[in-house]
Amino acid sequence: MTLADCDRVSAIRVGGWRSAYRGLMPQPYLDGLSVAGDAARRRTLFTRAPDGVVNLVAEDDGGEIVGWACHGPYRDGDLRTADAELYALYVDASRLGGGIGRALLTESVRRCTTAGHTRMLLWVLEGNARARRFYEKAGFHADGAEEPFDVDGVAVPEVRYARALTG
Repeated sequence: MTLADCDRVSAIRVGGWRSAYRGLMPQPYLDGLSVAGDAARRRTLFTRAPDGVVNLVAEDDGGEIVGWACHGPYRDGDLRTADAELYALYVDASRLGGGIGRALLTESVRRCTTAGHTRMLLWVLEGNARARRFYEKAGFHADGAEEPFDVDGVAVPEVRYARALTG
């Protein structure tokens, strides 16, 4: 990913939130998401990313970005741990089911394994059945950790998934 990719990544991310989280988060919050606002935040995060944070994009044959993944050290509050974390994985909603997400996840797992991490963690909305099935097919399992995610004063439950990484 490059800085110039942030606008397209934000469009994919905002579109992903609006489609995947419909009915799981307050609709006014989803309706209020702004690609421009997210892109500004994404550029800041990209340029200030701590060591070990990796942003990947998937492109189609024409060079259009169709997916994005971000991973790095696991965040336990403000602390980084020895585990890896998949922070985000989004695919253009019109391209779901075409293997793009799987390719991005496979590359993130490969890079985290190569970096010496022994485990990869991620958080997924409890009610996001499609994402949960996707991660379970890729060898992740819910490890029992749960945490509410506050969205406009509404607690949206998240569950943590884990996968052992091998060399």
